[in-house]
Amino acid sequence: MIRQLDCAGKSLDLSTPQVMGILNVTPDSFSDGGQFNLDKPSISQVEKMLQQGATLIDVGGESTRPGAADVSLNEELDRVISVIEKIASEFDTIISIDTSKPEVMTAAVKAGAGFINDVNALQADGALDVAVKANVPICLMHMQGEPRTMQTAPSYDDVTKDIIIFLSERMQACVDAGIDSKKLLIDPGFGFGKTLEQNCQLMRELNAFKELDCPVLVGVSRKSMIGQILDAEVDERVFGSVALETLAVWQGANIIRAHDVAAAMDAVKIATAVKMAGL
Repeated sequence: MIRQLDCAGKSLDLSTPQVMGILNVTPDSFSDGGQFNLDKPSISQVEKMLQQGATLIDVGGESTRPGAADVSLNEELDRVISVIEKIASEFDTIISIDTSKPEVMTAAVKAGAGFINDVNALQADGALDVAVKANVPICLMHMQGEPRTMQTAPSYDDVTKDIIIFLSERMQACVDAGIDSKKLLIDPGFGFGKTLEQNCQLMRELNAFKELDCPVLVGVSRKSMIGQILDAEVDERVFGSVALETLAVWQGANIIRAHDVAAAMDAVKIATAVKMAGL
């Protein structure tokens, strides 16, 4: 399954794995909250990530860490739209909007975003209609519960099978709404309503998601599962992130969402070279 995605006039080639650089313009994201906005070095960070090899920049204005507070529509718009406009005016890159709010999706695409990354898998009222009109690729992520409560005793019959069923149903809902199935991507949602054991099982069985015939995005960068395994603080999780990202590419991930782009690029290049050897 190889796809060439049209992201508002910019082509995303998934014949080889790509890296999505994370730009959180939030005060409270778990890893880099408060570091990047228009008054701080967000644009230089974008330039750095692109120089390191990122092909997409994922702009988020609302933290989805466990226990995160809700952000109003106007506040999220204020955080992301001017940043997206600035990136679009200065760089020839694909901009992704990380949001679950339909109004933010619409404004972001108008401002220059060519990709929607929704942790809520277009379940918000009106999100499907907005996605149809936006006509850009969309990543549907699985999350059990909501950010405020998702880590409160998450439970599954079989975590991999249950998430495949959920994502399959969301993909069908998108198709029924009029979205081209070839514009859909999926994300199992590491750390979003999963225990450490469940996260590890997901990674071990990641290639099972290929049955959905859809590109797979994986975000494990600096996640708490790494902290639990290594007893490491957020700023000590680069090596653990690279290990998981390498495993993800080996298991068939098409996009790696990462804070540390240079390190993630090394993981992608090494895993891809080994996978392709002798073919």
